[in-house]
Amino acid sequence: MGKLDGKVAVITGGASGIGEGAVRLFVQEGARVIFGDLQADKGARLSAELDDNATFLRADVTQAEQVKALIDLAVQKYGRLDCIFNNAGVPGPVSGLLDNEVSDFDHTVAVMLRGVFLGMKYAAQVMVEQRSGSIINTASVAGIEAGHAGHIYTGVKHGVIGLTRSVALELGEHNVRVNAICPGGIATPIFARGFGMEIAAADATVDKVKQILQTVQAIPRAGMPEDIAKAAVWLASDDSTFVNGHALVVDGGLTAGNGRWSKMQELGMQLLMNFSS
Repeated sequence: MGKLDGKVAVITGGASGIGEGAVRLFVQEGARVIFGDLQADKGARLSAELDDNATFLRADVTQAEQVKALIDLAVQKYGRLDCIFNNAGVPGPVSGLLDNEVSDFDHTVAVMLRGVFLGMKYAAQVMVEQRSGSIINTASVAGIEAGHAGHIYTGVKHGVIGLTRSVALELGEHNVRVNAICPGGIATPIFARGFGMEIAAADATVDKVKQILQTVQAIPRAGMPEDIAKAAVWLASDDSTFVNGHALVVDGGLTAGNGRWSKMQELGMQLLMNFSS
């Protein structure tokens, strides 16, 4: 038996990166999935690969009617909605404040904060009535502490966590849980896109990103989409029915402290040798 047998889920941003990993794992664990993305070709290919278990619908999460269409399709096709994973995202610019464009701010907020709000709003309409459900929002370690991303992205992810906690207080009495996942350095094309690279070119950078990320936290490897997908499966499953209003950090120890213990030991030994010589 899978952890999500019989459950129905909607996943946004499901055609690539963390979203694709989640679509694949949710299906593997027994869920029936409706997923949306702007990348129509990738979404169609993934849907075809997973047969009847995953249905793709092109959707822009900044548009209320398109987010609602994902929810409506899930209910029309399967009669219920057990989980929504509001995962769609953009990298946001990494430039300094004086170079941030107002248009970049508006777009980042629209995708990653407005999009989360819309997903929660329309999913809650179904879940409150059926008196069950799990809402999961992709936040970031940048929503826990500053310095991991650009200003706009950091501000938006703080907002996602705040919105998650606030809505969790309202919906808990209806047996609807609302939680966030805070990924650390995950090997996806989003890093290169943050520096202005087009999606197709950014896809080719993932192996290099893996090499870089394996040096930045205690666990000496890059985070992978499946690491976040596994956390999402747990939050969607009945194993987490008493978890609500939580921001679950999945970062290999990145936010536990500055640097890796092995590097600290190496530095300490060098200092001792220099002092004693």
